[in-house]
Amino acid sequence: MTRYQFHKSSYSTANGECVEVAINVPGTIRVRDSKDPDGPALAFTPSEWTHFQQALTTGTFAT
Repeated sequence: MTRYQFHKSSYSTANGECVEVAINVPGTIRVRDSKDPDGPALAFTPSEWTHFQQALTTGTFAT
């Protein structure tokens, strides 16, 4: 079984409300809620992750 190494966002609040991202497995990026580490994780390809980050940065999302 693949072991993802999740890291909290540098923007995490003091009470821990944030997302965690794992980039240690080639070809996939996983994102999960830090409050629910055993819950589901979103899966992105590197290209999808890059586009997602760009959309967050610019405030634009494709419809």
